[in-house]
Parts: sequence; C-alpha cells; structure tokens
Amino acid sequence: MSASAPEATASPGKGFRLDLKTAGPLLALILLVILGYSLNPLFLAEGNVSNLLTRSAFIGIIAVGATFVITAGGIDLSVGSMAAFIAGVMIIVMNWAVDAMGVSVWTVVLGIGCSLILGIGAGFINGFLTTKAKIEAFIVTLGTMGIYRSLVTYFANGGTLSLDSDARNIYRPIYYDSILGVPIPVWVFILVAIVGWVLMNRTAFGRYCMAIGSNEHVAQYSAIKVDRVKTWTYIIQGLCVSLATIIYVPRLGSASAATGVLWELEAIAAVIIGGTMLKGGFGRVGGTVIGALILTAIGNILNLTEIISNYLNGAVQGVIIVAAVYLQRGSLGRRKKAAE
Repeated sequence: MSASAPEATASPGKGFRLDLKTAGPLLALILLVILGYSLNPLFLAEGNVSNLLTRSAFIGIIAVGATFVITAGGIDLSVGSMAAFIAGVMIIVMNWAVDAMGVSVWTVVLGIGCSLILGIGAGFINGFLTTKAKIEAFIVTLGTMGIYRSLVTYFANGGTLSLDSDARNIYRPIYYDSILGVPIPVWVFILVAIVGWVLMNRTAFGRYCMAIGSNEHVAQYSAIKVDRVKTWTYIIQGLCVSLATIIYVPRLGSASAATGVLWELEAIAAVIIGGTMLKGGFGRVGGTVIGALILTAIGNILNLTEIISNYLNGAVQGVIIVAAVYLQRGSLGRRKKAAE
C-alpha cells in the first residue's frame, strides 16, 4: 500500500521540508524586525525593544485566552470592554481602601484580588450564556461588550477614574520594575504563554478544545462534556483579561470609556496571525505569542517611521485579519482538493 501524503512528507528519504503554516508567523516576525531596523536603527535600541515587549504583554496575555475560545469554536468580543470595567472597579475599590484603611501594600492586593474575581466571573457569565442559554457567542459577547463599556462610563460619570496617587506609587513597580533586566509584564506574559502552551498541547483539555472546534456533535458522541469545556475556555479568557488589567492599571493609573478600545480586534488578530483556525479545531499558543509581537512591532514601526499615520493602526490590523483568514481558507481549499 502506498504511503499517504503526510507520511511521505515526513519520510527521511524526502529530505527536510519547511512547514510554512508553523514557521510562517516566525519568519514574518523576523522579516518585520529586519524591516524595522532598516527603516530606523532605533527600532532595536534596548529601550525600544523593552517598550515593545512590555506593550505586547497586554494583548499577548489576552490573546492566549482567546486562543482557547477560538479553538473550541467560540468568539469573545467583550475583552476590551471587560478590561475597562475591571480596571474601573479596581480603582474604585483601591480608592475606597485608601480612605478606609490608609495606603499599604494590602490596598494593591485587594485590587488584584478584585480583578481576578471579576475576570473569572465575567468569563463564566459569557460561557454560561453561550452553553446553557444556547445563545450564539457572537451575540452574547457583543451584548456584554456594550454592558461593560457602559458600566465603566457610568462609574466614571462620563469622565475618568483616577487611582489615588499614594496607592499608585505602591502599585507602579508591577508595570515599571524589572526582574533580571526583563520587565515584570513580560515575565507575566511568558508565564501565561507557557501555561497556555502546556494546557493546549499536553493535556486532555486542549485536545477536547480542538475536538469541539472541529465538530461539536462528534465531540458529544465521544463523551466529551462540551458545555463544561466551552465554559472553561471563557473562564480562562476572563482570567487572562484580569491578569492583563492588573499589569495595565499602574501604567496610567486611570480608567475610562476609552480604556481597552480595539483590544478585542488586536487579540483576535494575534490569534489568527499565529495560525489558529478562526472556525475552530486547531489552536497554536506559540503562534499567538508571535502574532502579538507582530502586531506590536507593526504599531511600533509606524510610530518610528511615520510611513502612514499611527491613527490608521486599527485599519492595518483589520486588513491583517482579513488577509490571514483569506489565506486560511485558501489553505483549507487546497487540502480538501488534495484529499479528494
């Protein structure tokens, strides 16, 4: 019996063959770095690289959570509004703690605990409404996106919520300090990425996510608890949003209706650029990390070179999403023809 195409490709006799699906995002990042340096040598300056990595941590952490949601066939449009809502409530709680108990490290600990509870709770609500109420994920998260954005606007009375200056001085190191020369937000990003990769590639939960995204009905027949797994993907997403918010709040020390705008677009773009299938069934946490770095590098290059206005950064990200999905469809079409 003749060998199948995949077996033939993997055969040592055929020699090495580059898998563009896996290596493509990394090659794109390398080319982008070369382009950025050629346009402005300051692109690889230590300060700029540190800033680029730190800024990529916010979207990267959220995108890791989005990888699980999308792999299982879902979508979450509420992450940016959720981050704004969590940031606003954190600031309100910490300001209250300052007035009630004075300024101490426990003020920050209370805010962090509040963020984790809110993130997990918001993720659970999205997951519960999607699985138990049987409402499309697009509709659920579109609705919660509006709710969270409206709530933070209400809390701020249409303005900005600002963290007490003394509390912010205690909180600042979480964003601005480094460990072994690496900014703390980057360490958090690395830890989240490692845990996400292990969860996706080395546990039954990751396999269940891919099975559900490939065919939910077949997954049910295979005794996979589909509703439970899908709900957990949204809880993971909410937890990732809360972690990103925890390291974001000390950066500006404020929250408003403008906080987290377009974060959902950037998170989805990072996931798709990294090779995760938008329709579900296949997820790559490592690719998502590279996708987040690519998006941040693009914005950084636009700032340094002024090739086009930085105000068009969202337009560039939108084009990237459309192009990435188009390339995925082309790849799927070629595979189907080869199978036939």
